[in-house]
Amino acid sequence: MAEKFVSMGKMGDGERELSEQRRVGHLDLKTTAAALTPARSRRDMTRRMSFHAEFSRREMLRLSAAHLLALGLWPGALRAEGRADSGEFTFIVVNDIHFQSERCPAWIERVVKQMNATDPKPALCLMLGDYSEHGTAKEIAGAKDGLAALKMPVVGVIGNHDYTASDDRAAYEKLFPKTLNYARQQNGWQFIGLDTTAGRQASGTSIDATTFAWVEENLPKLDRTKPLVIFTHFPLGLLTPGRPKNADELLLRFKEHNLQAVFNGHFHGFTERKFGRVTLTTNKCCSISRENHDGTKEKGYFLCTAKDGKVARTFVEVPTT
Repeated sequence: MAEKFVSMGKMGDGERELSEQRRVGHLDLKTTAAALTPARSRRDMTRRMSFHAEFSRREMLRLSAAHLLALGLWPGALRAEGRADSGEFTFIVVNDIHFQSERCPAWIERVVKQMNATDPKPALCLMLGDYSEHGTAKEIAGAKDGLAALKMPVVGVIGNHDYTASDDRAAYEKLFPKTLNYARQQNGWQFIGLDTTAGRQASGTSIDATTFAWVEENLPKLDRTKPLVIFTHFPLGLLTPGRPKNADELLLRFKEHNLQAVFNGHFHGFTERKFGRVTLTTNKCCSISRENHDGTKEKGYFLCTAKDGKVARTFVEVPTT
């Protein structure tokens, strides 16, 4: 899946900067807003940034998730600022294994061995979907068996390649029961895994109503001040290839919570969207049988550190030869 950019007319300086940021996978929403907003509106936005403390609740509700994050006005994160009562620990984030060929078992064994050698020992491993290529029980079980050697819990979500047909995910649900939408607590942090798939469809998708229903039912059970990490298969970051049409609608459900990081798979390449205090990322795939969409050759995963209510991450490469 390749990202296509279409030029319509002559680009201004801001649009050129935005285009360059998109090309290399980085995007700061303040630049995006400036590039795509007329000058007069830009001045209005600047005034709002200077006096964001005077924003009313009604004004915040009118803003999209993108605007709230860009202006550093994510209400839940602002409310929790300075409350460093969460624990410190490391965790791993891996995506898109695509188990399918005879080369895959040895590859996963190499990946797991390297992860297990991490010091200090990570508390958990987030797996962002696409365990398999064709969604068969044999492929998904192969990935699961390989990851079982990890000396930490594996906490995963379903990917579009974990379906055998447009709506058949029976093999996945049998092998990973109750892992479509769920929450997990870890050292004072909250991790939310959400199903963003629409069968095997790879683009032009919308997040299903069942995911929104789960969020509405379970959000009241979460602590608004504890730091929150969301992990999904499909990207939620603005302008990221494969982003669902209703990604903003999902993100806005969490506006009153202390959202700190969003980890996504599907797009095999590093992208980073910085929205105020929140960072949304995708990563290179960790597959021996599939290539990266951004043309890079490295395969690996993120090693993340949760400390003082924030997340820092480092890409860890796994040698392919």
